[in-house]
Amino acid sequence: MILNLFDFQTDAKNYLLDKVTDSNSKNRIVLKSPTGSGKTVFLISFIEDYLLYEDPNKIFVWLTPGKGDLEQQSKNKMEKLSPNSKTGNIHDVLLQGFIPGYTYFINWEMITNKNNSSLKETEKKNLLERIAAAHRGNFSFITVIDEEHLNNTAKANDILNALDSEYEIRVSATTTRNPLAEFYEIPEEEVINSGLITKALYVNMDINIDQMDDLENEAFYLLQKANNKRKEIKKEYEKRSENINPLVIIQFPEMSNRLIEYVEKSLKTLGYTYENKMVAKWLSEDKRNISDITDDNSPSNFLIMKQAISTGWDCPRAKILIKLRENMSENFEIQTIGRIRRMPKAKHYNNDILDFCYLYTFDEKYKDAVIQSGNAYELRRLFLKSSYKNFELIKEYRNNDYDIMDEVEIRNKAYDYFKNKYKLSNVKKDNINSMESFGFKFGTKVYSRFRTGKFQTLADISNQNLGEHREIAHELSTHHHGIDCLQSIDMIKKVTGVPSNKMRAILQHLFHKSIPSTKKLLNLDNREWYAFMINNAYKLRDDFLELAALPDIKQLQWLDKKTSIWKLPTEDFYRYLPHETEVEIYKKNAYENYDTSMTTSTFRSISEQLLENFLENNEDVEWYYKNGDTGQQYLSILYGNNLEKEYLFYPDYIVKKKNEEVWILETKGGEIKGKSKNIDKQIENKFIAFKAYAEQHKINWGFVRDKDSRLYINNTVYTEEMSDSQWKLLNHKF
Repeated sequence: MILNLFDFQTDAKNYLLDKVTDSNSKNRIVLKSPTGSGKTVFLISFIEDYLLYEDPNKIFVWLTPGKGDLEQQSKNKMEKLSPNSKTGNIHDVLLQGFIPGYTYFINWEMITNKNNSSLKETEKKNLLERIAAAHRGNFSFITVIDEEHLNNTAKANDILNALDSEYEIRVSATTTRNPLAEFYEIPEEEVINSGLITKALYVNMDINIDQMDDLENEAFYLLQKANNKRKEIKKEYEKRSENINPLVIIQFPEMSNRLIEYVEKSLKTLGYTYENKMVAKWLSEDKRNISDITDDNSPSNFLIMKQAISTGWDCPRAKILIKLRENMSENFEIQTIGRIRRMPKAKHYNNDILDFCYLYTFDEKYKDAVIQSGNAYELRRLFLKSSYKNFELIKEYRNNDYDIMDEVEIRNKAYDYFKNKYKLSNVKKDNINSMESFGFKFGTKVYSRFRTGKFQTLADISNQNLGEHREIAHELSTHHHGIDCLQSIDMIKKVTGVPSNKMRAILQHLFHKSIPSTKKLLNLDNREWYAFMINNAYKLRDDFLELAALPDIKQLQWLDKKTSIWKLPTEDFYRYLPHETEVEIYKKNAYENYDTSMTTSTFRSISEQLLENFLENNEDVEWYYKNGDTGQQYLSILYGNNLEKEYLFYPDYIVKKKNEEVWILETKGGEIKGKSKNIDKQIENKFIAFKAYAEQHKINWGFVRDKDSRLYINNTVYTEEMSDSQWKLLNHKF
């Protein structure tokens, strides 16, 4: 069964497959995976692929922490997502021993607890004997250690030493780099973009207070703020007919029983009690109303807790955390924040209220640690100036009910692209010669490169020009190299958006002789096709990336647009640097109190900074507005790539001139020393769609780029070279 993974999950899986099939890799692999990134899913996919393509007799041991039932949750998920997988638990091991090709889910508590029978001599062989028996049978292990930072005990090391695993894969959201291990970190931004977790964390929203008498007053103040936000979130869910009741987690310091009693009384005055099921408690010695707390529509609005809830606890409806004062370790803090970062439906709503999570605390050390961990910002709410509340434009968005992506059309375009780029014909043997002249490799050998030479210093090793780069070849095995072929297809899938199984079919239509097709470029047999995919993976990926980015004027015919009237948001939240000095207000911005602490290089590109200063000081400009990067509340324009996949882009600035002209401007990386700074591969397709939008709605528009600290605009024919006459100085228009 092929699991549908997000690109970042595929990348992580492929990294693991690379390392466990490379004899030069270190034995220990550390994977830093943000809370909510779906690590269980891609680990299951990794195991599935390894057993299928590499070694069907490998034994996987999946170790989980905690006193809960995380091992059973993980086992159930594997059986659901990969129904052909063979799974077991600690009891199966003790009864039957380790069976090759199985994945065993084991809770650390069951094998490290002194009172547990798992390691005692009984009528059954104990765990250590079962491990030894597997080794005597010449079977080997790969161990997955979930939440690895919680398993650092002497007893745990005894078990790991006995397993003597070929590889240990240690996974956690808070792990750190280890020089003795391979290290991979999943970019949090990619998890956010997938919709699995919130876009960011708002810290102390709408808190404007200078002094507080005592800790109890602090607690009540934060409680009121959080409750107001909870109601606001609830209302937005109801607008979308979502049966989700947002949860507020109240985290107390240790030795805080009096403060807990005070909060319980405060909640009661607000109408929330244990009796009406609106308050829940999860303390080691006292648990109330928690049986259904993870349900989306659970009646509990508040959860009282002292410590991080048991590892693996998953409650996506939790949106707000109140952290009452106490110093705690950074790792613990980050883990706690992770509990409010999941999205209930694994999607964003393009609404900041729903797509963000919220922290309320007067614990400054805690707040700073959270902000430094990333994707948490100091934010300020700004309000639209009343004069501009009636300004309107037309926004475009996708029709989500219709997916026009056509794999046959992609195959046909790929056929034409390769044929034209590499001068191919209908003679397949000639095509091999032609593609070889462009650097493609053919045959049944798989090639890899290595480096040799004498290096005196570490700097010499870093210098790739030193030493000799040699190539080594291996005869291809469709069994042993199956993983490599799978990864090659995943690389191409990532730049096309076509699912892996369909992408594989397209590539077989083009290059494999066993698939009948009128769009055939090569007649490779199975082993030749595998080797071709592996040896030329990067060239094929880059070709498909280039193909997708080709300008497609026909997009104006097939784009399935929806439109609506759009107005400037009456309020918005802007990130800012709280300790910025010499702060000045932009008087011409559409929002009150928009200032230079919001436009530093932390938040704005060079071209954006130059443009805002230009507009602020230009006599022709009445006002301007900085559009958001993504979200339903912002102005969007629909465009398509050359493979008929639809996307939205959000033009950067809307400008109103004193003569009533309206301009929409999109900034891009400019040029330095004759070289382009633009990194947007789809810039030409955006240009085509933007131009059509402007002509339809009679709006002035342009792409703006910087060169030598001056701004240039183009709204005629796009060209990358800024020396071209299509690029005019912006001050010619303003």
